Amino acid sequence: MELTTIKPGMKNETEERVTDDKTAASMGSGSLPVYATPAMCCLMEKAAAELAEKLMPEGWTTVGGSLAIQHKAPTPVGGTVRAEAEVLEVKGRRIAYRMAAYDEAGLIGEGNHERFAVNKEKFMDKAAQRR
Repeated sequence: MELTTIKPGMKNETEERVTDDKTAASMGSGSLPVYATPAMCCLMEKAAAELAEKLMPEGWTTVGGSLAIQHKAPTPVGGTVRAEAEVLEVKGRRIAYRMAAYDEAGLIGEGNHERFAVNKEKFMDKAAQRR
């Protein structure tokens, strides 16, 4: 399967408010009440997944394959975080992204992400065989 509808340079953004349940203390990734690294990763991956999802053929979706990020600055509860994903390369079923996250004061994180196009039914059959 060739991903001809997804092109380098395409972008998507998503955002969320930092709430108590998205802090490092609540998520168990640290002890402080600031935006958690796992929450930032999830928001970045969501931006990438949404971009691909709307361009997938019927019966197909994408799954995450790798994520390499740096969390560079804390965001307090009540702040807003915006994540953006930009397609860098499409090769076969693989989509490579450059990602960044920002709060009101500027850049808080950045990195790279890969997603792979999969047939939903075949993927779920493969998952079921792992029981």
